[in-house]
Formats: sequence, C-alpha cells, structure tokens
Amino acid sequence: MSRDCPHTFDPTILREYDIRGIIDDTLSEEDAYAIGRAFGSGIAREGGTKVCVGYDGRLSSPNMEQAVVEGLRECGLEAVRVGLGPTPMLYFAVHALNAAGGIMVSGSHNPPDYNGFKMMRGSKPFYGTDIQALGTIATAADYVSGAGTDRAEHMLDRYVARILQDYKSGRELKIAWDAGNGSAGEAMVKVCTELPGQHILLNERIDGMFPEHHPDPTVVENLQQLRDVVTAEECDLGIAFDGDGDRIGVVDGEGQILWGDQLMVVWAADVLAAHPGATIIADVKASQILFDQIADMGGNPLMWKTGHSLIKAKMAETGALLSGEMSGHIFFADRYFGYDDALYAAIRLIACLSQRDDSLADIRRSLPQVLNTPELRFPCPEERKIAVVDEVRDRLAEEGANVSDIDGVRVLTDDGWWLLRSSNTQDVLVARCEAATKEGLERLGGALATQVRLSGIEPPTF
Repeated sequence: MSRDCPHTFDPTILREYDIRGIIDDTLSEEDAYAIGRAFGSGIAREGGTKVCVGYDGRLSSPNMEQAVVEGLRECGLEAVRVGLGPTPMLYFAVHALNAAGGIMVSGSHNPPDYNGFKMMRGSKPFYGTDIQALGTIATAADYVSGAGTDRAEHMLDRYVARILQDYKSGRELKIAWDAGNGSAGEAMVKVCTELPGQHILLNERIDGMFPEHHPDPTVVENLQQLRDVVTAEECDLGIAFDGDGDRIGVVDGEGQILWGDQLMVVWAADVLAAHPGATIIADVKASQILFDQIADMGGNPLMWKTGHSLIKAKMAETGALLSGEMSGHIFFADRYFGYDDALYAAIRLIACLSQRDDSLADIRRSLPQVLNTPELRFPCPEERKIAVVDEVRDRLAEEGANVSDIDGVRVLTDDGWWLLRSSNTQDVLVARCEAATKEGLERLGGALATQVRLSGIEPPTF
C-alpha cells in the first residue's frame, strides 16, 4: 500500500454522494487504502476513535474492505468490522455502536466489475464537498498517523432484530422475496423465518456475479422473475432488493409494479395517521399524484433533490418523518433512524397491508389514473452529462418555459410534466414524463427528446 505517499484518485470516482469505480480500471485496492486513510484522518482530527466497516457480496469487496481497514488503523483508529451484509446494516452498526463514522464497501446496483464506498460521519451523511476533500487530503498525503486496531463484531442478527421490532401483526400474507443475489440475501432469509405468513424466497444466495438478473429493481426486466412467481403462486405481493439492500422494488398480487412514488402513498398514510401534519419528502422524479395525496391526507409535501445523502440531509434539516425516491430509496425517521433501508421499508409495508382489508392491487387501482414513464436512463458521456442538463435548462429559460431546477430540469406544461437530470452514480441521463392522456405523454416525450437531441445526445424511446 501507499502508506504516507501522496495518492491521486481517478477523477471520475469521487461522486456527489458516494465513491464508485471499475475495479482495476478506475478503482483499486490502493484507492481503498487511501480512502480509509483520508477518511480516517478527518475522523481522528475531529476526536473520533472508532469507525465501522462493512462490505457487500461483490468478488472484490473482501480485499477492498481489508485495504480500507488498514488505512483506518494507520490513522490510529479502531476499525470495527461488521461483516458481510446490506448497506443499512452498516448504517445501523454506526448508530448501535456509537461509532464516529462508517464506511460501506459496495458497488450498489452497478455491474459486477464495479465497486465503491458509502460513508457516514457520526449519524450524518458524508457527501459533496466532504467526498471531494478526501481527494485533497490524499493528494497532499495530509494524513494522521497512529497505531490503531481492528476487531470483528458481526451485526447481522442485531440488525435483523431491530428491523423486526416495528412489525405490527395482522392478517397473514403470502409474499415472494427476491434478493437478486445481493448482500441483503442472508438478512432477508432471517427476517422471513420470523414473520408470520407464507414466504417464497428467490436468489437469496449472495453471489457477486448476480447470475439470475441484475440487482436493480427500477428496471422492469429485473422484476420479471418475481412477477412470474407472484402470479403463479397467487401471492399477495412480491418484494425485491438492489445489490446492497438499500433500495426496494414491489409488485402487487396481480404482478403489476408499484414504483417508489406509488408505494409512498401507503407509507405516508401510516405515518400521517400517527403524526398529522408531518413533513414528507419525495424527489423530483416523483409523480404529482404523490404530492397531492400527501396534502389531501393532511401532510406537508416537499419536493427535493435526488440522492440518498441529499435526502437524508434534508430530512435532518426539516424534521421530515418519511422520505422516498422513485429509485426505491425509502427513509423512515418515524420509529427509525432516518436512513434508507429496504428491508425495514418492506417490514413497514407488510405491517401496513396486514392491518388493512384492501390489497396492494386495490390500493394501486384507487390512485388517480395518470400515464407516466418509468425512470428512463440513457447513455451520456460522464464529461457531458451535467453540461447537457445545463444547456437544456438555458434553452428552456430563453423560451419562457415553466421550469423547476431543484435538481436538473422539471418542466410543467398543460399536458403534465417532464424531467431531465444527470445521474450521480453512472454516465447516464435520467428522464421521466407524466401526463393525463396518451397524446399528452407523447407530446411531453417529444419535447424532451427534441431538447436532448439539440445537445447531441440520442434520447430513449418514449
């Protein structure tokens, strides 16, 4: 490893709210060591002594975890190795062990040759300028030095016990679960052994090659196996997780997908019943239906930027009790810690449904009917993705369009709205449209496509 030598990261890996790269291309074990050393130096300078470290099921993760631990130790810190599991387990460990920080080695939903890091400083997210500062520290080798230690304290059973704590028993449900061979698999199995009802488990074995399908529940084809099982076995619902267990995907008993904003209506009703007037946050990709439903239920809806760290920070600022993203990141501060945890969200969803007479399919059908696209992701060079959104925003401003620029551009028209933003984790642009009619949706898609083509990027098919 590099010890006290200056270290330079590939400029593409230090993202807005995490670190992500391709193993042995833009991300190496030397990078992992430098991340541990730079992050640990900041913790040590603030008087911290203990950092938790966890890792996901990717083939590269054990070696990356070892390198991070070495970097932390050489800052004079105690590295608590909480083991293999989902990212929320690492978040839980930081809270439960009163650690000064945490580092999760995870490539989330990216392909198998990717890996990365998500971090916490105390109970707060670590993102933006904090992440950029790691590069500055490493480049200058501005490290704290010391003789630290490491120890193992596996947290899986404690984590599972905590998320089960908020389950409310009601009518028994038949549920299919799909871990996608991701790092939530073992925790999912343990949860299901404790829940009433019938449970069908899919892809629960952790396998960093993701042999059955890619572990991203926002992509329709990745949910097809779950949908088939739900309909064939006449389940009440199906639940899927992404590669590191912080995002949820759900299908109802008819095999229909409910996206994050539709599910938020269910959780919001539960939270607002206990806390009338509570603030509930959703990201800019969410349907207008969600914001209207929250208001109709007596809540305070707030639209905010996409990004798990950005949402968590806004929750802390506003005191919001629930937040959610279209991508399936769901954050409960009501009876929980305010971070994104897909298994916990699943428990709260099952508890909600078990207390109701109507099914999840009934709830879906009861929502006002609009037409919308799923989250559409399409390639854009890393060095162009932010500029393209800026160019579209500037052109629309010249045209006098009704634009919200909270995060990217969300354009309101008589037909509905369309959104364009740059991804914080991949070299893609993200789009979504929503309208009351098919013709309106086509007009929105056409307007979005025209703007993207003016910036030299080929849009998806709407």
